[in-house]
Amino acid sequence: MPSFVEDCEVVIADSSSRSGNTPATPGLSFPKAARLLKHEDFERVYKQGRRHFSSHMTVFYLPHADVTELRTSRVGFTVGRVLGGAVQRNSIKRRLREAVRLRRDALVNAVDVVINPKKSILTLEFTAVLDEVGRAFDVIAKKLATK
Repeated sequence: MPSFVEDCEVVIADSSSRSGNTPATPGLSFPKAARLLKHEDFERVYKQGRRHFSSHMTVFYLPHADVTELRTSRVGFTVGRVLGGAVQRNSIKRRLREAVRLRRDALVNAVDVVINPKKSILTLEFTAVLDEVGRAFDVIAKKLATK
């Protein structure tokens, strides 16, 4: 009787590579302190902030009034049910989070940013999403530098 156990090879998965604790690229991360999480913060950015329109997203931003309180930029996302079911919305948020993680260094001022994507972002290549987020952050940085 043949033994199938002899032909199997043992593979040990390195749990540290899957834990998600280390970013894919050293030095680039998106920590919780850099995220906009509270409803009141989103409302403040919507009501008091400025807008930047692009073809696949609208970006709301508001510089921090007290720079000593928060020295870092914070980014949040609003992805409504209009953009699709939960799977599509989660996909959009994952792609936007990764794009922000890679382009967050463009935001040098302490500013709160809310990204509101449009339906067209579902069919967009990731490189285009990355470029659009980078352009939006560059425009925000320039507008805040001229003030």
